[in-house]
Amino acid sequence: MARRRRVAYRKRAQNRLGMFLVSLVVVLIMISVAIKGVELRQKVDAKAAEIERLEAQIEDQRKRSEEIERFGKETQTKGYIENIAREKLGLVYEGEILFKQNEK
Repeated sequence: MARRRRVAYRKRAQNRLGMFLVSLVVVLIMISVAIKGVELRQKVDAKAAEIERLEAQIEDQRKRSEEIERFGKETQTKGYIENIAREKLGLVYEGEILFKQNEK
């Protein structure tokens, strides 16, 4: 009987050691998962900020393209072409009188 008690005691000690090691492994896995979760959350936040910045740039570029489109349409009008010809090239119609200021 004494021998059975010793064997049973050894098995209990081995079971306790095994349970401790398993628990230790589980705790280590939980810690590593928590750390990786925090790192991933930071990456997600950084990517969200980058998305917002890029969306703002997209909106700015849309506005700029609309302005360019409006300017392109404006430059195709006869009035715009005539104004540029008057200012840059000195366009004068027949019968028109030009007055120039004397520069002192």
